[in-house]
Amino acid sequence: MEVDQYLQRMGLDNAKGITLDSLQELQLQHMLHVPFENLDVIHHVPIPLDVETYYRKIVLNRRGGFCYELNGLFNWLLQSLGFNSRFVSATVKRPDGSWTMEGSHACLIVEMDQPYLVDVGFGDSVRMPLPLTGETREDVSGVYCMVKIKEEIYDLKRQDNQDEWETLFRLDMKPRKLSEFEKACHFNQTSPESHFTQKEIVSLATLDGRITLSGNSLIVTRHEEKQKTNVSNSEKPSVLEQYFDIHINHYDK
Repeated sequence: MEVDQYLQRMGLDNAKGITLDSLQELQLQHMLHVPFENLDVIHHVPIPLDVETYYRKIVLNRRGGFCYELNGLFNWLLQSLGFNSRFVSATVKRPDGSWTMEGSHACLIVEMDQPYLVDVGFGDSVRMPLPLTGETREDVSGVYCMVKIKEEIYDLKRQDNQDEWETLFRLDMKPRKLSEFEKACHFNQTSPESHFTQKEIVSLATLDGRITLSGNSLIVTRHEEKQKTNVSNSEKPSVLEQYFDIHINHYDK
């Protein structure tokens, strides 16, 4: 695995030191170039907890992935560059108010002048390191903050269109190893109760919004305005190539 190749995959020639500005650039460029996607889940391609497999898929084959893959490989990059990065887990809150499998989302804490949540594997979410202090951060995708619930437990919140705060997930600061997500990774790629086994989800941040393929819908968001187009199964390979630079020759789902 080569750091330089990974940086090139993200549209970067080099990393600019171990600084908060550099970390912010790495996170943003990753989210602009590497899609969040579950196509291997839909095509029943097993996803192991193995960073070298993620490197081949994401860097060499120019694919994306879901949280274990994206944050798993990004953690390797950050550590290789000299950042103090570690895995933590989170429990995702569904739009209906219920919670997913406890601790099933893998994300990162990076220690700089203080701890920051860094997450390139949650799809439409904050695009910059987020402090745990409750301070807000805003980007094109919204306004975010971390709220302390109790010792070592924090909620990631986003402000909605009515200026109310919605919880996206609940973070547990206990350090984790990638191998500790084995049960969750298996569940998310095999269980009929998993969100990822239901339909294709391919989503990529853009400078002014986001492009998402969700099942048979292509949704292009620019400055909070959404344009939705129906996509047939036969059109999906060309849509994946045109909008996400993903090349899949067969499509049986």
